[in-house]
Amino acid sequence: METPGRIAATPDALDFTVENVEKALHQLYYDPNIENKNLAQKWLMQAQVSPQAWQFCWALLSPDKVPEIQYFGASALHTKISRYWSDIPTDQYDSLKSQLFSQIACFSSGSKMVLTRLCVALASLALNTMPEAWPGAVAEMVRVFQEEGGGVDGRARCLALLELLTVLPEEFQTSRLPQYRKGQVRGALGREWGSVCPLLQQLLQRTDSPGAVKARVLRCLSSWVLLDVPLSESEGLVHDCFSALPDPELFDTAVEAIVNAISQPDSQRYVNTLLKLVPQVLALQEQLREAVQNGDMETCHGICRIAVTLGENHSRTLLEQVDHWQSFLALVNMIMFCTGIPGHYPVNETTSSLTLTFWYTLQDEIMSFESDKQTVYLQVYRPVYFQLVDVLLHKAQFPSDQEVDISDTLMYVYEMLGAELLSNLYDKLGRLLTNAEQPTSWQHTEALLYGFQSIAETIDVNYSDVIPGLIGLIPRISINNVQLADTVMFTIGALAEWLADHPVMLSSVLPLVLQALGNPDLSVSSVSTLKKICRECKYDLPPYATNIVAVSQEVLIKQIHKTSQCMWLMQALGFLLSALPVEDILRNLHSLITPYIQQLEKLADETPNPSNKLAIIHILGLLSNLFTTLDISKQDDESADSSAPPVKTAPPPPGPNPVVVVLQQVFALIQTVLSKWLNDSQVVEAVCAIFEKSVKTLLHDFAPMVSQLSEMLGQMYSTIPQASALDLTRQMVHIFASETDHFPPIKALFELVTSALKRKPDLFLSESLDVKAVFHCGVLSLKFPEAPTVKSTCLFFTELLPHCSDVPPLARVVQEDGKLLIQAVLEGIGGGASRSLMDQFAEVLFCLNKHCFSLLAVWLKEALQAPGFPSTRVTTEQKDNFSQQILRERVNKRRVKDIVKEFTLLCRGLHGTEYAAEY
Repeated sequence: METPGRIAATPDALDFTVENVEKALHQLYYDPNIENKNLAQKWLMQAQVSPQAWQFCWALLSPDKVPEIQYFGASALHTKISRYWSDIPTDQYDSLKSQLFSQIACFSSGSKMVLTRLCVALASLALNTMPEAWPGAVAEMVRVFQEEGGGVDGRARCLALLELLTVLPEEFQTSRLPQYRKGQVRGALGREWGSVCPLLQQLLQRTDSPGAVKARVLRCLSSWVLLDVPLSESEGLVHDCFSALPDPELFDTAVEAIVNAISQPDSQRYVNTLLKLVPQVLALQEQLREAVQNGDMETCHGICRIAVTLGENHSRTLLEQVDHWQSFLALVNMIMFCTGIPGHYPVNETTSSLTLTFWYTLQDEIMSFESDKQTVYLQVYRPVYFQLVDVLLHKAQFPSDQEVDISDTLMYVYEMLGAELLSNLYDKLGRLLTNAEQPTSWQHTEALLYGFQSIAETIDVNYSDVIPGLIGLIPRISINNVQLADTVMFTIGALAEWLADHPVMLSSVLPLVLQALGNPDLSVSSVSTLKKICRECKYDLPPYATNIVAVSQEVLIKQIHKTSQCMWLMQALGFLLSALPVEDILRNLHSLITPYIQQLEKLADETPNPSNKLAIIHILGLLSNLFTTLDISKQDDESADSSAPPVKTAPPPPGPNPVVVVLQQVFALIQTVLSKWLNDSQVVEAVCAIFEKSVKTLLHDFAPMVSQLSEMLGQMYSTIPQASALDLTRQMVHIFASETDHFPPIKALFELVTSALKRKPDLFLSESLDVKAVFHCGVLSLKFPEAPTVKSTCLFFTELLPHCSDVPPLARVVQEDGKLLIQAVLEGIGGGASRSLMDQFAEVLFCLNKHCFSLLAVWLKEALQAPGFPSTRVTTEQKDNFSQQILRERVNKRRVKDIVKEFTLLCRGLHGTEYAAEY
C-alpha cells in the first residue's frame, strides 16, 4: 500500500489481505476521484482471482462487516468456484459445501444480495460435482433446509432454500462447463425435478404460505421450466399458477411462470396437457374483460401474453386436434378480443401489438396444410381474418404508434384473403360515401383508405377490378381533416403504378394532388405522391406538364415546404421534364431555374456568413435534385437499381443534353461561389453533389463537362482537399475509366499532401484542414484503377501513419476509421488492384503493424471474418494464417512483402501455377 486508504498500482503492492481488501472497497465506493475508483476496481478484480482469496473471502463474510464487504467476499467465493474449480482438491469438496450451507443459513435472515451470491456459489459447486461427487444434490439441499436448527425461523429457511433452487438452473444456463459436462449435468438436474416439484406444489397450495414465499415459488418454477422440464410433469404446478392469477401480488410472477412453461420447445409433445390448458386460459376472459373496463393495463397485458403464447407456440398442434376445434376457435376469438382492446397504443393500451405475430403464425400454419385440409380450415378461419381486418382498421382510426404494424399485418393477411379483401374494403367505402341518410365519420373513411394504401404499397393490384371504382370514389370524399387528406394522398401515391397502366384516370386524381401541394400541412404526403406519379407516369403527363410546373413553381417561390420536400419536388419535376421534347425541357428549365440563378449571383457577391451559406446550399441542393432525375434517354429500370451504372436502352435525342447546357451556363457562377467558400466542406459538398448527380444520371452524355470539371477539381485539391471532391472524381473515373488523361489531379493531390507531411507534420493540427476528409480521400483513391495514383496514395499513408503518436486529430481519425483503410488494402490484395502494387500495399500493412499494432489485430480479425472477403478462393484457415503472419512481422519489411504476394496469389487462384512462378 502506498498511503493509508489508497491502493498503489505497482506489482509489489498486490498484498491481498483482509485489511487491504476493505480499504480498496472503501476507495471504490466512497472516493470521489474516478481514477482512484478505477484503480481500486482493477486491484479488487486481481484480488478476487488470487490464491489469497480463499483466506480473505470467509473473513469478509463475518457478521460484523457491512453488506458491501460481505457481498465482495461472497462474489470472490463464486468466482473461485465457478472459474477455478480445478484448483480445489477433491478432499475439500465436502468441507467447502458444509461451510456454504452454514453461511447461507446465517444470511437467510441477513442481507438479500449477499444471500443470493452465496446461493449462486453453492449452485456452482453443485454443478461442478453432480452427478458423480454429489449425487442427489437437490434432494440434500431440500433436506438440509427442512431440518430444524441454527436458531433460524422456518420462513427465512424456506425463502433461502427457494432462492438456492431458483439460482441453480440460472447458474447452469450461464456456467462455463464443457459441452460434454453440460449434457451430463442437464440430465442430472432433470432427474432432480422430482425433489423440487412436490415442494413447490405443497408451498403454493398451502393456505398459510405467506405471499413472499408463493412469489418465490413461482420464480423458482420459471427458472426450472427453462431446463425443458416435461410439461406433463409440471402440469399440476402450472394449474396452481392459474389459481394464483387473481392475487395482484402474485399476478406478474404467475404470468411469467405460465408463459415460460408453455413456450418451451419441448412442450408441444404433450398434446393432452396443452388441451387441458385451453379451458384454463379461456376461463380468464372474465378477469380480462373486467381489467379492460377498469383500465388495468398490466392485467390485460399479462392475460393476453398467456393466450398469445399458447396460441402462437402451439397453433399447429391445436389446429390438428380436430375434435377440439371449437375450443381452439374460442382461444382465437379471445386473442381477437385482445387485438381489439380499445385505446391509444401505447398510451392507454399495450396489449394489441402482442397479438399481431400470432395472426402471422396461424395464417402460415393454415396455408402450409395440403389443399384438402387447407380448404376445410379456410372455411372456418377466413371469416375470422375478415373480422381481424375490421378490428385492425378500427384500431387504425385512433392516433397510434402502431400504424406500421397494422399496415404490415393487412399486407400479410392479403395473402390468405386475396382480391376478396379489396372488394370487401371497396364495398364498405362505397356504402359509407353513398349513404346520404347516415352521417359519415371521417375516421371510418380514413381507416378504409388506409387499408387500401397498406395493401397497394407492397402488392401488385393492377389486376384488381375494384381500383377503377376506388379512383372514382376518391373525388367524392369530403376532406375536412388533415389526417384524412394525408391518407387520400398516400393512397393515390400507392396507386401510381396502376395509374401508369390506366392513364385515363389521371385526370380524376391529379387536380387533388396539385391542390394539396399548396397546403403546408400536407407537405410530405402531397409532394411524395406527386413524385411517385411523375416517376411512374411521366410518359402520360405531357398534357398536364404546364400546370404541374406552374403549381410547383408557385409553391417553391412561396416557400410553403421544408427543405427536404423542396428537394423531392425538384426530383418530381426532373422525372416530368424527362419525357418532354428537348426545346420544351429547355424552356421549362429556363423559367424554373432563372430565379434561383439570379439569387445565387447575388449571394456570390456577398461576404460569406452563416445565413447566406444556408441559402447557397439550398439553391445548389435544388439544382442537384433536379439533375438527379432529369434524364432524356430511356433507361432499363432493372439496372438502375443495381450497383452497376444504368444501361441506356435508347439513344438520346440529337444535340446537347439540356442538363449539360444548363451546367455550362452556370459553371462560371459555381466557380465564383467556390472561390469564396472553398474552406467550407458543406458548400463544397453541395457543389460536388450537382456534378455527381448529373454524372450518375447522364453517364457518357456528361463528356463535354469533363475537362472543365477536372481542371476545377485540380484547383480544389491543391488548395484544401475535401472528401466530396474526391468522391465526385471517383464517380467520373467509374464512368470514364478509359479516359485516364482527365485525372492527373488525384495523383498530384497525394504527392502534394505527402510532401507537405514530410516537411511540416503539424499541418495536420490546423483547424481548417479536414483530416478525416483527407484520410477518406486516401481510402477511396486506393480503389482507383490507375497504378500511379494508388502508389502515391500508399506512399501518403506510409508517411501519415507514423504521426499518429504526435498528431492527436490524426490519431482519432485512424482509431475511428482505420478499419476502412484495412478493408481497402485487403480488397486490393484480394484481387481488386494490379499485382504490381502488392509491395506498396505491404508497406501500408507494415506501417500499421509498427504504429497501430493492437488496432490492426482487431481490424484484421473483423475484416477477414466476412465470408468471401477479400476473395472467395481463400479459406478461413488461410485468412487466419495470413493475419497471424502479418502481425508477427514488425521488423522485417521484406518478409511482409513476401507474405502479401503469397496471399494475393491464393486470392486470385494463381498459387502454384507457372504464371505465379514468374511473380
